[in-house]
Amino acid sequence: MRAALCAAALALALVFAPALASAQNAAPDPSAILLADRIWLEGDDRLVAEGAIEVMQGERRLTARRVIYDAGAERLQIEGPMRLTEGDADTVLVADSAALDRDLTEGILRSARVVLDRQLQLAAARADRVAGRYTVLTNTSVTSCQVCARGRGPLWQIRARQVIHDTEARQLYFDGAQLRVLDVPVFYLPRLRLPDPTLARARGFLTPAIRSTTRLGVGLTLPYFIPIGAHRDLTLTPYLSPRTRTMRLRYRQAFAHGRIETTGAASADTLRRGEARGYLFAEGAFDLGRGYRLSFDLESTSDKAYLTDYGFSEKDRLDSEILLSRVHRDGILEAGLVHYTSLRDNEDNATQPSLVLDVRHERLVSPRLAGGQLRLFSGLHAHYRSSDRDVAGRDMARLSAGAEWTRRWTAPAGIRLGVRAGLRADSARIRQDSTTDTGDTRLAPEGAIELRWPLSRSGRGGAAHLLEPVAMVAWSAVDRPDIPNDASTRVELDEGNLLALSRFPATDRRERGWRGAAGLRWLRHDPDGWSLGATVGQVWRAEAEAEFSSTSGLDGTRSDLLVATQLDLSEGLRLDARGLFGPGFDVARAATRARWRTERLDLAATYLLLPRDPAENRPETLSEWGFDGSYRLARHWTGAAEWRYDIAADRTAEAGLGIAYRNECVEVRLSASRSFASSANLDPGTDFGLTIALKGFSTGGSAKEYRRTCN
Repeated sequence: MRAALCAAALALALVFAPALASAQNAAPDPSAILLADRIWLEGDDRLVAEGAIEVMQGERRLTARRVIYDAGAERLQIEGPMRLTEGDADTVLVADSAALDRDLTEGILRSARVVLDRQLQLAAARADRVAGRYTVLTNTSVTSCQVCARGRGPLWQIRARQVIHDTEARQLYFDGAQLRVLDVPVFYLPRLRLPDPTLARARGFLTPAIRSTTRLGVGLTLPYFIPIGAHRDLTLTPYLSPRTRTMRLRYRQAFAHGRIETTGAASADTLRRGEARGYLFAEGAFDLGRGYRLSFDLESTSDKAYLTDYGFSEKDRLDSEILLSRVHRDGILEAGLVHYTSLRDNEDNATQPSLVLDVRHERLVSPRLAGGQLRLFSGLHAHYRSSDRDVAGRDMARLSAGAEWTRRWTAPAGIRLGVRAGLRADSARIRQDSTTDTGDTRLAPEGAIELRWPLSRSGRGGAAHLLEPVAMVAWSAVDRPDIPNDASTRVELDEGNLLALSRFPATDRRERGWRGAAGLRWLRHDPDGWSLGATVGQVWRAEAEAEFSSTSGLDGTRSDLLVATQLDLSEGLRLDARGLFGPGFDVARAATRARWRTERLDLAATYLLLPRDPAENRPETLSEWGFDGSYRLARHWTGAAEWRYDIAADRTAEAGLGIAYRNECVEVRLSASRSFASSANLDPGTDFGLTIALKGFSTGGSAKEYRRTCN
């Protein structure tokens, strides 16, 4: 008798091994384990297992109350509730009963329920397995919302006469689909195809959005995603409103050693009747081997207002660049060509340097005799204006080369002493400017002595303190150049250039003569995780530098006082502030940014003060503060707000509000924003947006982390 039962168990296990593998589209694995309370044979070809049946094969598991296998008919009769799971139960099949063939590829399941990727539920009165690939569900309800046995329907569901699940293509085909919200029919489609949640790149519609703007009225965007093989895809987004017909596109492609992405749009609207409007942005990067990298970024638009009219970008200057670079341990090589286009109404592209070429090469060498480090550098810069007018259409080319030697020592008491010495040559050529020479060549030696004394101690409670006085004395033998200043028009004293040999951003200008700088840096790091730091510094020079503007903080023989501080708390609060203070401790320039991040709150605030400075093309004082943030009101509700206030003009520049609701099956976002003409090429405008995404399908994204439980 025991031998017969063992044979019966082995026979049933061998039956389920290929059956379970076929049901999950996997290769057969005969190593199946069968557990049951009772197993017996009825006649010669009928095997019965009953009571707490569990069949395990690899990562698959089948449970049922009773299983009957008819060897003559090669049919399985399964009495439930039956449950078939795969792996960590991401996909689950549940039914009251089933009548299937031996391989589970053909048959009927009654009162079936399929859960895909732990989120999308398909409940049907009957499910038919066809050819091992298709599951045909009759009178089906599909939802990703939590369904509790309270007699209430889910938040949304799609009801259909028939749903076919193609497990190979991972697609769901609906026949007679009816979308219901709170069990109220709101939409009907005779045919519908949607990807199941296990398909990462599915062809089909993405989340639509309703948008209302002052310029374009109420419109609808409906993105459509098209995968083109495994490494390319295309997204087409029509935007339809009474005032525009727009088609937007995004194309992406990945290569073995690079990638490209292109976005663009074409429009016909009532804002500019009879004109073709559009834009095209493209970017990409490729590894060429041996450390070389080629990247590009192309930007173009039909007119100055197009990007802001449609909300595609807030950029008011476009830059198209192609860059070849190579970075390694001992050096860097960069060669880039940039084309600039200004979208500002107060800037003329013909008189702006629209085409800029920059080539830079640096190499680090360790001299054996002198020690330290030797930096060899060379560079080429050229810019071109399209205007043919004298002076306004000035073009320039500049070649630079040189060497800088640096060495540092540690003196007694931990004092760090550093020496820098360098020699550089610059040669410039100018055309289309009768007010200056056509060329200028200069050879400039320069050097500096630097002193640092880092002092550290441990305070009460294990806090670490660092106090570091720094000082520098520098000298450069550079004559005042006779060429116009085209590239070094924006200079600002900050922590990064306090001890720099020259604080001009480009090589067409260098600091001259004797000068010195001193500063003090302090940092406290607490064992509880928070830190506080501060830096103060000032620069002195023997002769005033006329090229520094009045708001740079560097004009005159003594600079403004630089004060900077940083606070970083373990609770998620970070504060960065920097200011320049004049002789009367008046604020010459200031910038502050704070951010506070917790589990529920993400808040950022900024403040900026830039005084009037015609030398920096700033005819009026720029002073504003702003904030943007979001707060998780509840588990499923999040609010957001932003506000930018122009203090100098005493008016609001931008404001916006938004609220989002998200649970396991739906995401709804509502937003409203208002711009108050903060720049010369932007009229006031109001923008409303609404998006609704049904979660659980591949196109709507996953929200399993928001899964609720039934009380």
